[in-house]
Amino acid sequence: MKVVATYSIKGGVGKTSAAVNLGALAARSGLRTLLWDLDPQGSATFLLRIRPKVRGGAGKLVRGKRDPAEALKGTDVEGLDLLPADFSSRHLDLVLDRQKNGAPGVGGVLDRLADDYDLALVDCAPSISLVSESVFAAADVLLVPLVPSPLSTRTLEQLQDFLDGHSPSAPRVLAFLSMVDRRRALHRDQAESLPERFAGVIASTPIPNASVVEQMATRREPLRPRSDGAAGAYAQLWDELRRVLEQ
Repeated sequence: MKVVATYSIKGGVGKTSAAVNLGALAARSGLRTLLWDLDPQGSATFLLRIRPKVRGGAGKLVRGKRDPAEALKGTDVEGLDLLPADFSSRHLDLVLDRQKNGAPGVGGVLDRLADDYDLALVDCAPSISLVSESVFAAADVLLVPLVPSPLSTRTLEQLQDFLDGHSPSAPRVLAFLSMVDRRRALHRDQAESLPERFAGVIASTPIPNASVVEQMATRREPLRPRSDGAAGAYAQLWDELRRVLEQ
């Protein structure tokens, strides 16, 4: 099973929209797909019309005290299952700190599900924390949304510095430009310069700032497949991600 974490130090950059849409695209392509909503806000769980609750809390999962298969929920997308969010996951740093090296952590949970899925997408909370480090250890790819602005760019640099300094077997970082508004001069300039500045790190497909993505919260479903607009952009991004995973 390949593991992709949608991750950003900064919130509000399109991380969850990417996780839900890419999860749906992966399932529609025939992959047995798991989406784990590890963000206590539970936005991915909400978008997929699932109650944000794990019996016994998220702590039991990462301590290996509960079989994660018992917490799985099916979604309206055939082939896409969800490990829902639970508000108790806001305390997972404390759980991992108390357990130190004895906790299976994120990787332990995913290992117990690996035989049943081809791809796991983990939607992470925006932070650098012990939970983040546990995700880094388990992931093959960190998929990082990058709004074309200086502050968002700084978070990508911080992430790269952290991985270089703390993770001996760091996952590959694949960033993508997110919420791009080409009517804004700053976005246009950054969209042109950032792929060169971060050569080999930024995907070639940008995701536009589109109302149809914002409306996902009203419809509570992934975007419907299309070849144009935001839906088409996510499809192209999925193609790029799939090629990276195949490598």
